[in-house]
Amino acid sequence: MTDPSPDPETHTIDCDILIVGGGFAGCGAAYEARYWGRDLKIVVAEKAAIERSGAVAQGLSAINCYMGMRWNENQPEDFVRYVRNDLMGLSREDLVYDLARHVDSTVHMFEEWGLPIFTDPVTGRYVREGRWQIMIHGESYKPIIAEATRKAASEVYERIMVTHLLPDAKDPNRVAGAIGFSVRDGSFYLFRAKAVIVAAAGASHIYRPRSAGEGSGRTWYPPWASGSAYALLIPMGAEMTQMENRLVVTRFKDGYGPVGAWFLLLKATATNATGEHYEAARLPELRERVGAYADAKPMPTCLRNHLMLQEILAGRGPILMHTEKVLDTPEKESIGWEDFLNMTIGQAVTWASQGIEPKTTPSELILSEPYVMGSHAVCAGAWASGPADVGADDYHWGYNRMTTVQGLFGAGDTIGGSAHKFSSGSYSEGRLAGKSAVAFVRDHPGAPTVAPERVSELKAEVFRPVRNWQTERLNVTTGTVYPEVLFPDQGLNRLEKIMDEYGGGVSANYSTNKPLLERGLAHMESLRVDLDHLGARDLHQLQRAWELHHRWWTAEAVLRHTLFREETRWPGYYYRADFPHVDDEQWKCFVNSVYDPRTGEWRLFKRPYRPLF
Repeated sequence: MTDPSPDPETHTIDCDILIVGGGFAGCGAAYEARYWGRDLKIVVAEKAAIERSGAVAQGLSAINCYMGMRWNENQPEDFVRYVRNDLMGLSREDLVYDLARHVDSTVHMFEEWGLPIFTDPVTGRYVREGRWQIMIHGESYKPIIAEATRKAASEVYERIMVTHLLPDAKDPNRVAGAIGFSVRDGSFYLFRAKAVIVAAAGASHIYRPRSAGEGSGRTWYPPWASGSAYALLIPMGAEMTQMENRLVVTRFKDGYGPVGAWFLLLKATATNATGEHYEAARLPELRERVGAYADAKPMPTCLRNHLMLQEILAGRGPILMHTEKVLDTPEKESIGWEDFLNMTIGQAVTWASQGIEPKTTPSELILSEPYVMGSHAVCAGAWASGPADVGADDYHWGYNRMTTVQGLFGAGDTIGGSAHKFSSGSYSEGRLAGKSAVAFVRDHPGAPTVAPERVSELKAEVFRPVRNWQTERLNVTTGTVYPEVLFPDQGLNRLEKIMDEYGGGVSANYSTNKPLLERGLAHMESLRVDLDHLGARDLHQLQRAWELHHRWWTAEAVLRHTLFREETRWPGYYYRADFPHVDDEQWKCFVNSVYDPRTGEWRLFKRPYRPLF
């Protein structure tokens, strides 16, 4: 590979709608935008290749968001109550309802495209894993969806790392496009667009993972998910919400294998090391901490995490899932193994390497490091306008799924306040954003104004790591020690250490407090200054450099939100040791923030929670 140029060729692409990210949300946005905007130029920019990009890259064994309204199994209002309960009383219920009333049609469309869904031969209904989940043969889930996206989009630009959004030169609160670079040939890309839909990923690797040594880099959420969903929006001044609502998942130890099918479909149980079912015994302590939420049905995900963590801290670990008690038929054994082969092959390999035979031996469960996302069981992301026909007036100020920046829409991990979207919900939210973006373009047909001098400034900034390396590479002290150069992996190690030790990671048992958070923010400022000295030997490192930038923005928001919310709303996800209880009187509200790109200052404040039902 030749050395990348610090001043490469520029490609300019003009379009009506730019979609950043080719995961499920981005694919849904492209499909629906084409339906409503037959004459529009719709462009997708994706960091990888859309057949195997995003959180569903390897596949899935279940669709986790499906109402079943055709059989009257669930209604959208049921799902709203479920999400509210799991989020400890806080969700943007208008967004959740809007998603729930559309998601079934998305799943039916997937089936028409060829996705194999488990079907009961007697009733014809989909086979349920749990109340909201249906089982699929999902190894080819993403390629099936990507095929429709290629047909819908005008152009798909792959291997493009989008680094910044562009404000309109005449109106800084309107988006005008984005810039990025090719991770293959190093050329610079300028996308000018009348509307932009950010459907990028949440963040792994802002906290230090449990996996180390030979397992370094292994995570549950994809390791390439670098928080672009947030880092593109925050410097634009978009209002963010619930960035403190990070996710910790229960998974099989070392391999991060999923547990949903084992718990819900196969009915496996988990105990402590002595075989005790510990959750009931710990309910009195839980009620003291969180009040009536302890008796909610089903128990919120974070509280189940909390009970497991307390059992481990009390010295009664490891926590064991008794796989050996449920694999009693060939059919069940097939389901158990396919669960991994569809989506987490590494777990099967891990069991084999450790000599674990799940038919005869229980397997250990553990809590993961924290992740930041808006599409799973948590809801970090942008504060977005909801649908016009439901929800409070202050939840709707413009086009559905548009952020507080004009013309800037979001879907999937990007949109905050609405958890439990998963794959089908993220695709559905992409469809909602795509339809709204078309309406925005119809109402605002004028081309955006992009300042050439701003593009030049950003181009120089994007390729600064290349210039840093080429200027300083001869000034080596020894090995990889360069006095004036910070390599992306070195910066990532610093970021993960800060977040782990000060922001409530696994080494701190997810606990933090005001002095720790303030000290963590001071370290983050020091790291921010040093990011100007990032060096990139090649295009791979240049991509890693900008992924680090995006992770930094995400982590900064997480620390600031966690510091502002003076309670422990989600024990099991994180703990404010100085405010250990749920405080509905003061904090049953959304914590929101706005970064001012002109001054570099953050403003944090509360937004009211409005129940829909």
